[in-house]
Amino acid sequence: MLFVFHMMAELAFPLLVIIAFAETNEASTKVVLQGYLTGQLTGQASTNSGSNQAEAWRREFKTFTDYIEKSVKSMKAFKEKAEVTLLKIQGTNKSSVVYTRWGKRTCPTNAEVVLSGFTGGSGYHHVGAAVDPLCLPRDPEWGVYKDGINGKKAYVFGAEYETNTSPGKLPTLHQHDIPCAVCLLRNRSVVKMFPARKTCYKGWRLEYHGYLMAGRYNHPAGTMYTCVDDDPDTLHGGHTNKNGKLFYSVEARCGSLKCPPYVQGRELVCAVCSKE
Repeated sequence: MLFVFHMMAELAFPLLVIIAFAETNEASTKVVLQGYLTGQLTGQASTNSGSNQAEAWRREFKTFTDYIEKSVKSMKAFKEKAEVTLLKIQGTNKSSVVYTRWGKRTCPTNAEVVLSGFTGGSGYHHVGAAVDPLCLPRDPEWGVYKDGINGKKAYVFGAEYETNTSPGKLPTLHQHDIPCAVCLLRNRSVVKMFPARKTCYKGWRLEYHGYLMAGRYNHPAGTMYTCVDDDPDTLHGGHTNKNGKLFYSVEARCGSLKCPPYVQGRELVCAVCSKE
């Protein structure tokens, strides 16, 4: 028995090499091992106990090689199962992003509507205005409050299109109130608005495109450039000149802005794009 263990110790390293080879080769592990061991045992038999003892060793090692072959198959099956499980985990861990679609009540078909609401913000005539627009929900909730105009506060108004001098069908929207939708996009990691583009760069996917808008240049309130959808909606019953936060088309002015490629007085478009 001690001699058999001594032999197994001598064969351990070449056996491991053969097992590693078998994991990446279609040749039968059993055939490879038996061929190797037959040569080893023939040599051992010639110097030890004769052919009968060698035959007994061959039978023992045949059992051993059968076990190794089954173990390799089991390891392969485990590896494949682990890879499938890992892919599933990676799939469920993909990130999601949220963006606002300005000028629309709905989201694109590949996104989920978080809320469909009203575009709002600071008044165009206020020097202390907040610059960013808000997508306000249709079902507001309240904390502690005191009704009435009291004290020194910030204000939020509704928003209107100011597009009577804009191109295309935008003049038909003039002084209509502006809707918005907050959209959840799964399996994407980033969303970005690209000004002066109506298509996305390679590797990015288009969510929507439209017209670049902001506050009028000579109004005191600061504003942000916002991408309003190319096919804008309006809010029902909102065609009244009540002002508030105002959205004007943005046109190029040459000078420090290079012309070409830009063109003096031409309205800018925009695209909202996402990337995995």
